[in-house]
Amino acid sequence: MDFPKVILSSGKDQSPKRFHPWIFSGAIKKIKGEVNEGDVVEVYSNHDEYLGTGHYQIGSIAVRIFSFQQVNPDYNYWKSKIEKAYNYRKNIGLTDHPETNVYRLVYAEGDELPGLIIDYYNGTAVLQTHSIGMHLIKNHIVETLKEIYGSQLKAVYDKSAETIPKQSKIEAINGYLYGNSGLTEVTENGHKFYVDWQEGQKTGFFIDQRESRTLLTNYSKNKKVLNTFCYTGGFSVYAGKAGATEVHSVDSSKKAIELTDKNIELNNVKNHQSFVADTFDFLKDKKNLYDVIILDPPAFAKHNDVKHNAVMGYKRLNAQAIEAISPGGIIFTFSCSQVVDKYLFNHTIMSAAIQSRRNVRILHYLSQPADHPINVFHPEGEYLKGLVLYVE
Repeated sequence: MDFPKVILSSGKDQSPKRFHPWIFSGAIKKIKGEVNEGDVVEVYSNHDEYLGTGHYQIGSIAVRIFSFQQVNPDYNYWKSKIEKAYNYRKNIGLTDHPETNVYRLVYAEGDELPGLIIDYYNGTAVLQTHSIGMHLIKNHIVETLKEIYGSQLKAVYDKSAETIPKQSKIEAINGYLYGNSGLTEVTENGHKFYVDWQEGQKTGFFIDQRESRTLLTNYSKNKKVLNTFCYTGGFSVYAGKAGATEVHSVDSSKKAIELTDKNIELNNVKNHQSFVADTFDFLKDKKNLYDVIILDPPAFAKHNDVKHNAVMGYKRLNAQAIEAISPGGIIFTFSCSQVVDKYLFNHTIMSAAIQSRRNVRILHYLSQPADHPINVFHPEGEYLKGLVLYVE
């Protein structure tokens, strides 16, 4: 099959030769053939050397490469790619886990499916497309999921309205592509949670914090725990079930707090109190009240042009927590801002410790779990950074 050719300027072929899947618009010399947003294109060097096949889109990232070999991306091709992602999760023990039925099935570039996210929630698959190319093949994706899961699959929900490129002419509408399911109960490491993908953030639950929540249980027994930016209360439930004497959950969203309270009740957690409040305001004048504090804010920066403001936000937030926590306390602190790499994040935490004038030790370096795999050729896929701090 003949596809339009994207020809790169001289010297711009080194990145795809290193198997990086993004072609930026500034690297393109010309395009041979008619191309529309979402079309499959082949990328060539200025010397007519084939480099990769991907989806074309309007924007800074002009091509997202999904294959570095010439392929015909028909239904069977996409099925094989998603089956590969499923088998990877099966091999790491997630698809048949006795106490966990929620995991990320497809993580974009990490699974060589750039522009596609699929999360599995106890029989419902929730997908988000970040490119028009993936959005146009969503029916293939649904049929593949039905083949892979069989009778286990109850529904497929498309939540792409928030993620489809804003400059696109195609308008995505959230809704069920297959079946139907409302508020669903899932299990993670034996803990129960209600997930609301229709009204909730992202796909409904922060699956990427599964291992960090597990680690929190080692530090929660007989401790007073504060979970800020709590969303649906994942860390709060783990802390409460691990024997915390008291757990406080804080979020500025009333809806998030309502779902947190439901999850607390679902797990029969006692000694819990929730607050609808801004975390920065809540931490003011809170001295020596908490033994453990979790800081898991939303992304403070999604683009480089606001990176500085994001760093200042992380510094201020962590300085407040370090100043507030009891001596010998533990802080779990995170950044999910992709433009703030782990080195900058670590330096920011150091700056916060200097400002607070307290001795701080790093106990653990944290990242995303194995169902959010980082493609070695695409380091940008490592978005979640975390530290566990001991504060004297």
